[in-house]
Amino acid sequence: MPLQDGPQLDLSVQVARAVKEKTRPWKSVIALALAIVAAGTSGWAHQHFNHYFGSAGPLYQLIAVGCAAFVALFGSVAAYGLSGQARTALEAHTSPSHAAIVRYALLLIGAVVTLVTTLGLFGIPIGQLVLGGALTSVFVGIAAQQSLGNVFAGMVLLLARPFHVGDAVRLRAGALGSNGMIDGTVTEIGITYVRLDTGQNVVAIPNSLALASVVGPLPTPEEN
Repeated sequence: MPLQDGPQLDLSVQVARAVKEKTRPWKSVIALALAIVAAGTSGWAHQHFNHYFGSAGPLYQLIAVGCAAFVALFGSVAAYGLSGQARTALEAHTSPSHAAIVRYALLLIGAVVTLVTTLGLFGIPIGQLVLGGALTSVFVGIAAQQSLGNVFAGMVLLLARPFHVGDAVRLRAGALGSNGMIDGTVTEIGITYVRLDTGQNVVAIPNSLALASVVGPLPTPEEN
């Protein structure tokens, strides 16, 4: 009997996982619909009073605050779930790196929309926050210029595809060691680094440096 319980248990676990994967998109869609309904309800309740913490319309104030909180909750759930579903769908047609970039972009857009909507429902002036956020982004961009350069270079590498994972390549650039070149097999094209297996170890090359390098196939021993 114990021998028969194992396969049956594995099958039940697989069925449960399959059902969970099928229902997960509907959870995200329902969360998005609830966030939209909550936003509309909060906006409707806000029409019955001038500002929060006033004496007029305490019931409407409570409804507006509660629905605004639901917008933040359901909007976050929807953004996280839908971005994950988009990644899963794209992985069947493209590389995991492309799918990861799309997921991060959708997650960022969803988070920004949810945050701006929630702040607007709470009556917080968004214009001042946007201006402050823009100034902060400028300072952060200057401070993280090299890191952001690697991220954008990684996007260019994923779109242009001068090499693929599994290719044996030679990279030539002045900053690549003493001889200005490095040979290896591409094991990963990430958001910030390209990883090469040189046969002795795995080295991580910044995407900006890989993008600026001359890329060619790895020569055979006869050609060397």
